[in-house]
Amino acid sequence: MPSPDSPTPRPAAAVVSCADEDALARFATRLAAALPPQAMLAIEGDLGAGKTTFVKKLAAAVGIDPTGVTSPTFTLVHVHEVPPAAEGGLRPPRLVHLDAYRLTGIDDLATIGWEEMVADAGWLAVEWPERIAAALPEHRLDIQIEITGISSRRLHLEATCPALEQAARAAAAGSG
Repeated sequence: MPSPDSPTPRPAAAVVSCADEDALARFATRLAAALPPQAMLAIEGDLGAGKTTFVKKLAAAVGIDPTGVTSPTFTLVHVHEVPPAAEGGLRPPRLVHLDAYRLTGIDDLATIGWEEMVADAGWLAVEWPERIAAALPEHRLDIQIEITGISSRRLHLEATCPALEQAARAAAAGSG
């Protein structure tokens, strides 16, 4: 039982079950359509859960070639420019993909331009965000990827602001 001083856990904005990578791609497409042009995504999950795969699907949804989206474990950061939307829809100007696994803590962030990444327009997708939890922006969408089978996953989405909560709920509404 939690102590009286423990914060009450917030319910997830949405929980999405994806039977396979195609379902994950459909969800990522819906999320990409619902996200504002500037958003921070904190993506957690065990090794092999599909954090980079999710970022690939999100990138593909905004016109980035997914074959160019790889794990930035050793380079730490990859910046992907988003092509303009043919219909003139709102898209982020870029997708910044950061893997914090090899960081020893928030002191390492200054060397990779963290402040600029957070301030610049676009989407910032951070794998292993728990390694830099103290530096994460207040407004973000936390995505916990749970392995539920060989190719199936369950995504738990928790937003820390109304705009991202609305995006998470809208994207999850089409799941089934």
